Amino acid sequence: MKPYFLLTMLFLLCIACKKDKQEQGNIQVTFKNVVNGVPLSLGIAAPYTNANGEVFTVSAFKYYITNISLVRLDNTVQRIGDTYFLIDESVPASKVITFPVPKGEYRGISFKIGVDSARNVSGAQTGALDPVNGMFWSWNSGYIMAKMEGNSPSSAAPGQALTYHIGGFKGNYNAVQDVQLISPISLSVAAERKPSLTITADLYNWFTGVNLVKFSDNATIHVPGELAWKISVNYRSMFKITDVSDL
Repeated sequence: MKPYFLLTMLFLLCIACKKDKQEQGNIQVTFKNVVNGVPLSLGIAAPYTNANGEVFTVSAFKYYITNISLVRLDNTVQRIGDTYFLIDESVPASKVITFPVPKGEYRGISFKIGVDSARNVSGAQTGALDPVNGMFWSWNSGYIMAKMEGNSPSSAAPGQALTYHIGGFKGNYNAVQDVQLISPISLSVAAERKPSLTITADLYNWFTGVNLVKFSDNATIHVPGELAWKISVNYRSMFKITDVSDL
């Protein structure tokens, strides 16, 4: 094979690689946390009310969004590599995430609430998975998938505290939940186009839906188990797309 032919092939390959890299865009997702449709505010004096009529306030609200995929118009799935985000109501910047996406038209987005089993057994990590974020128990129990803390007069815990640390990635009580959302309009991704989604997360759903949770009966969860799993089943339905635009 002649040298000039090899050089030509390498040149064409480089052009193809460059073109592939150019055929990328980005999607921005903003998470808006609410309680029964009312914007969530941490530590406010005016309380919220759950489905059981119990009033409560919220001092902390965090959850992991991981393993993001997009659904194309033909229903094929485009997985997005290494997507681990911690949405923390107390850190406004954490509620806006951006990730690269191959050029194309998409009709929906899917993700996990929580951290997959592979990362749970990898020990303490960095970034969104760093234990400094207060979302890691141990190598045995793994990550807290979602956390809500607050107070309620209905709580029998010291200080009328509410402490829901939802975790567990093994067996029948695996709290990692899958979410699939369909966009009201298609998402067109290209180098010059950047779709922006607003996803509303309703904390109200934590305590109602498939499983009614009463603060008076269970105000504290600190370990994996059936009750943690029941709440995770509830909050699987807390997300919906409420706005789509182009940046």
